[in-house]
Formats: sequence, structure tokens, C-alpha cells
Amino acid sequence: MRTITLATLLCLTAIAAGARDFAQVTRFEQANMELNMQRNDGKRVVLMGNSITEHWVEMHPEFFAQNRLIGRGISGQTTQEMLVRFRTDVINLKPKVVVICAGTNDIAENAGPYREDNTVGNIETMLLMAKQAKIKVVLASVPPCDHYVWRPEVAQVPEKVASLNSRLQALAKKYKATWLDYFTPLVAGDGRALNPSYGEDGVHPNLAGYAVMEQALLPVLKKLR
Repeated sequence: MRTITLATLLCLTAIAAGARDFAQVTRFEQANMELNMQRNDGKRVVLMGNSITEHWVEMHPEFFAQNRLIGRGISGQTTQEMLVRFRTDVINLKPKVVVICAGTNDIAENAGPYREDNTVGNIETMLLMAKQAKIKVVLASVPPCDHYVWRPEVAQVPEKVASLNSRLQALAKKYKATWLDYFTPLVAGDGRALNPSYGEDGVHPNLAGYAVMEQALLPVLKKLR
């Protein structure tokens, strides 16, 4: 029997909230305003994402504080919603680097039928916006997943994750963005699912999973800052 974790329940709540306030463009309005009142040292890094990014900030805030990272993840969001708030939550903050981790909620069909071309197109537009603003991009892979407990009807999840990651890696190469592979160190031995040591619900990393992601992220940021 599959159990629903707190992270999943929060994700479901966010999906419901998003239906009333599409893209939640005002979610970080106050935090963004306060940040832009501070001196920008030219080394800001924004992590743009969904619940995987949001819960990371919540579960390990010290990592973000110590490494001066700005978390802009919203649970349940698809790439379409992230694109809508990309200017507000990334461009306007004038970071040196943006780390984009997106796509799993598209596959989960949080906002309707999944169309891989649309997801790739949304992320490509984010890359173009960042390039125009002279922001360096780190494009992260979709972490491993073989099912969504809140969308059990979604079929062929591992195949969709693999296909999307292949196209995103090619997109990173096309735009000279840095490719960040979260998938390989987090995947179980079968090469399809999230390693249960790194997450309990098959989607969201736990602290051990985030530690793996941190080990992958920090060397990349060291080169770009």
C-alpha cells in the first residue's frame, strides 16, 4: 500500500490553491521586494522550481543561507506556471545564475494532459529570457520517478521522465547552459524509480536525497559564480 507523505499533501494543497491564483505570481512579492532593497553583490543564485525546490528550502534552510541561495520553488507547479512568474521571481532579482528544475508536474498532468513539446518549449523560453538578461543558466534533470501517488492513473512515468531529460540535456547544449544531472545519483538500482533511501513517496527527496543534490549542485555553482 502506498502512503501519502506530508510533502505530497502539501503538493495537492498547492495545486488546489493554484487553481484560484494561476501561477501564484504574488507568492514571493514581499520577499522579492525586500531582497531588491539589499545590495546585490553580483553573485546571486536563484533556484526556480516546484515542490522539490520548495521543500528543499524548508527542510534544509541552513544550506540556502550558508551558500547564499534564493529559493523560488512552489509546490505543484508546472513549467507553464513557472514561465509566467519567471520574470518576477528570477529576472527582476538580477541573479548571476538561475538553476531551473522543472517538468515532473507536467508529466503528472497537474494542469492537464502532458505534451512534451509544450514542456520543452516552456523551458526553452525561460532559457531565452535568462540569456537576454545575461543570467547564466543551470538546467537540472527531472529527478527519477516511477509513479505519482496523487496521479496514479498517469502511465509510463519512467519513460516520460527519460525522454524529457534527454531533450532537456540537448536544450542545455543548444543554449550553452550547464547541465546538472540529479537523476543518476538519485535513481534506484532498476534505473527507473527514486531510490527509497532518498525519498519515501517516489517523488520528493528526503534530507538524504537533498544531500545528494547538494553535492551535485555546489561544484557547478563554484565554477559559475
